[in-house]
Amino acid sequence: MEDTDIIELFLNRSEEEATMEDTDIIELFLNRSEEAIRQTDIKYSKLCFGIAWNILLNKEDSEECVNDTWLITWNEIPPKIPKILSAFVGKITRNQAIDCLRRKNAFKRVDTHMADINGELERLEETVQYSLEHNIKRQEILDILDEFLKGLKEEDRDIFVRRYWYMDDIKEISRRHSVSESKVKSSLFRSRKKLWKKAGDLL
Repeated sequence: MEDTDIIELFLNRSEEEATMEDTDIIELFLNRSEEAIRQTDIKYSKLCFGIAWNILLNKEDSEECVNDTWLITWNEIPPKIPKILSAFVGKITRNQAIDCLRRKNAFKRVDTHMADINGELERLEETVQYSLEHNIKRQEILDILDEFLKGLKEEDRDIFVRRYWYMDDIKEISRRHSVSESKVKSSLFRSRKKLWKKAGDLL
């Protein structure tokens, strides 16, 4: 079976019932009802599997990351109360998948589609960490990112988000926007420079 067939089988599975509103799901977590995990899985398993797959390109590892996401979400809500549940679980999945990739490639040269993006992400993480070390509040960092994204052109914003949030590879992004791969790389380069400048202006 082709990898694309595996994805289709997973993403096209029938949902057991209509999805709940995020506020209702979060309320279930706060009440420590295990129904919260089931409802989160129904609503966001496709999103989280897609994020993990883009990083790992492995069905079993991706499914494991999704399952780990539900456990971590259960342990973090409460005390945390996410404003956007999809972003909350998506971030957890992304971090789990990156950790999984790093573990699998700890003793060998990374020759996957993630080789380049790992360096880019490390630079982004270093910028955030540097800001935190200089006593910039987390909310200020989020405000910078929000202002930065709003200031990008629509195409550049989508390219940035697809690359650094969904972990899409360059070729996939170029097909999505019907542009060359070099244009995607140029867009990402320009966007990163704008973000470094915004971070630098605050320090």
